[in-house]
Amino acid sequence: MISADLALALPEILLAAASMALLMFGAYGGEDARAGQITTIMAALLVALGLNAALGVADARSAFGGAFVVDGFSRFAKALILLSAGIMLILSRDYMQRRGLLRFEYPVLIGLATLGMLVMVSAGDLMTLYMGLELQSLALYVVAALRRDGARSTEAGLKYFVLGALSSGLLLYGCSLIYGYTGSTNFAAIAQVVTAEGVGLGLLFGLVFLCAGLAFKVSAAPFHMWTPDVYEGAPTPVTAFFATAPKVAAGVLFARVLYDAFGDAADQWRQIIVFVALMSMFWGSVAAIGQSNLKRLMAYSSIGHMGFALVGLAAGTEAGASALLVYLAIYVVMNVGVFAFLMTMERDGRPVLQIEDLAGLASRAPGQALALGALMFSLAGIPPLGGFFAKYFVFVAAVEAGLAPLAVAGAIASVIGAFYYLRIVKIMYVDAEGEPLDGAMPLMNGAALAVSAVLISVGWLPFLDGFGLTLAGDAAAQALLR
Repeated sequence: MISADLALALPEILLAAASMALLMFGAYGGEDARAGQITTIMAALLVALGLNAALGVADARSAFGGAFVVDGFSRFAKALILLSAGIMLILSRDYMQRRGLLRFEYPVLIGLATLGMLVMVSAGDLMTLYMGLELQSLALYVVAALRRDGARSTEAGLKYFVLGALSSGLLLYGCSLIYGYTGSTNFAAIAQVVTAEGVGLGLLFGLVFLCAGLAFKVSAAPFHMWTPDVYEGAPTPVTAFFATAPKVAAGVLFARVLYDAFGDAADQWRQIIVFVALMSMFWGSVAAIGQSNLKRLMAYSSIGHMGFALVGLAAGTEAGASALLVYLAIYVVMNVGVFAFLMTMERDGRPVLQIEDLAGLASRAPGQALALGALMFSLAGIPPLGGFFAKYFVFVAAVEAGLAPLAVAGAIASVIGAFYYLRIVKIMYVDAEGEPLDGAMPLMNGAALAVSAVLISVGWLPFLDGFGLTLAGDAAAQALLR
């Protein structure tokens, strides 16, 4: 019944209604004068919906003829997406206000992009997939170019739009081929055809195009070309948002499509994912070494980390899906802490984001340096921090699936990537003190930095045992049983 379907999609309906209401509230209520209030309301709504997703019942149910799926897999992802989006919106308010960038449309666009992500991770049909993906993308194109008078921001938005349109075309062409050779856009129906008839050449081409479009959205090599410029050109809070919620949405959507629709064709799509994972791990690790800008460094870091996450996906097993979810959760926590700090890096009221600007930070702000250092060690995969176990889980899943060479390659890429993370720690603690940064860290940013550092240092054990590892395993099992 339609009422039951609507009830299942109630969080998405509430977010859509709130976004439109806040848009009208801002447009007819003094515009940017109410931007702060709209930001606070939207952030509170996102956090509330995120907590609801985290605490909700994880029974697998579908709506609208199977086009919209709610299960443990999607709830896990929605909790991460909503909470990270809400936290980033909270952290960005002070930064955007001080630079005159906080306009009422900013939180509304973040809300609409988040809505698209929620639809993506609940997609049970190619049409739903594309609708959610484009809703997210159209909002993010505008957010990337939010600094209207900045050449870099405009360039970032334009590059993201042009390359995003190309990737959307590839994905849509892949969807059309899949529909043509299976006669359906529903994942369950596609899975039945694949089980009965296998994957022919035409369907394989469709799968390749589909994976190429999704690899762009997750910023995996060789479809990563937009990432460094967009990360550098967009305002730092926007970059922080790009580095968290959209990664989770794209990664989970990748798994949703391959597991639900092509679960019996793992031998065909595994080769694609292995290639993309290898390219991403090594390109992200090597290209970041020469970077001097922290945002560009984090862009290449994200490319590398998405490669590690895809190692779990390549396994094609329940353990691999569980490892993917855990990896994304720990990756989000690490990025929240790092970007909470990057938003506060200023000198004479202007943002500074060069690595050498961190010189001597340990002597000026030992607490901040300790927390940032812990996050860098975790990103590098140094035990016993959370980042090490994130990589450990995906490597174990790969080995159990017969992909031991991929796990070995991932370990080598991790060692290479550790160089640029450890270089940041060395600059903070060893290099001569440079010109100090401005002022004290805002309370919210300091809290986000501290909590993130604690979670990945000593707090990840109860985190994984509670909402993380156990729930991720249950969620992955639900995805595989569909």
